[in-house]
Amino acid sequence: MDTWKIIVLFLGAFTGGMSVFFFKGDNHKTLKLVLSFSGAFLFGITVLHLIPDAYHGNDNYVGVFILIGFLFQIFLEQLSEGIEHGHIHKPGPEHFAFPLGILVSLCIHAFLEGMPLAEGNQNQLVYGIALHHVPAAFALGTVLLANKQGKNKTIFFIVLFAIMAPAGYFFSNELSAGGIGNLQKYYGRIMGVVIGIFLHISTTILFESSSDHKFTVRKMIAVLLGMGIALGAFFAEL
Repeated sequence: MDTWKIIVLFLGAFTGGMSVFFFKGDNHKTLKLVLSFSGAFLFGITVLHLIPDAYHGNDNYVGVFILIGFLFQIFLEQLSEGIEHGHIHKPGPEHFAFPLGILVSLCIHAFLEGMPLAEGNQNQLVYGIALHHVPAAFALGTVLLANKQGKNKTIFFIVLFAIMAPAGYFFSNELSAGGIGNLQKYYGRIMGVVIGIFLHISTTILFESSSDHKFTVRKMIAVLLGMGIALGAFFAEL
């Protein structure tokens, strides 16, 4: 297990979450560009790396689990309200409450995202996940503060979210090494679930991270850059 992956994953979410204390207002164009870039990068990595790797074991049911992952992410979004896409839904003036559903769904989402990192050379995916968690953690921090959670409490839950992807990486690393029960033979199917989640997240980001679902010039550049880096990494490994 590589320590640098844990550090990068943690810092991506932690930095994004803590930035809520330094950036004010509702217009965060830079974060939206980061979201578009990471969505395109995740999509490229999923198509070029994760899907081919999942089918190496000749398991005919991998596609079924990809669909399960896709549908599972739809279910998670009923709890998170799309916060993993950078969407921020602030409560009304008389509806302040702890956003438990959002926190739980985000933690499950991040845990599952960390799982593919233990399989093969997934270094590019580390950076894609870390970038994707920057706006997600920022949105989480914004929602917590909007719901009148104190600064210390907000920081605690940002840290909790930040350790979820490293925890998923650790669990998956033990799983792939056969250290947890006899689950190694189901690794491809577990990755299928993660792939389905990535496909849903990345495609939703690409089409919903800007107003009116239109691709501006800046967003197009961010998307092309994300996919271009994924392609460059793919050809470099051939």
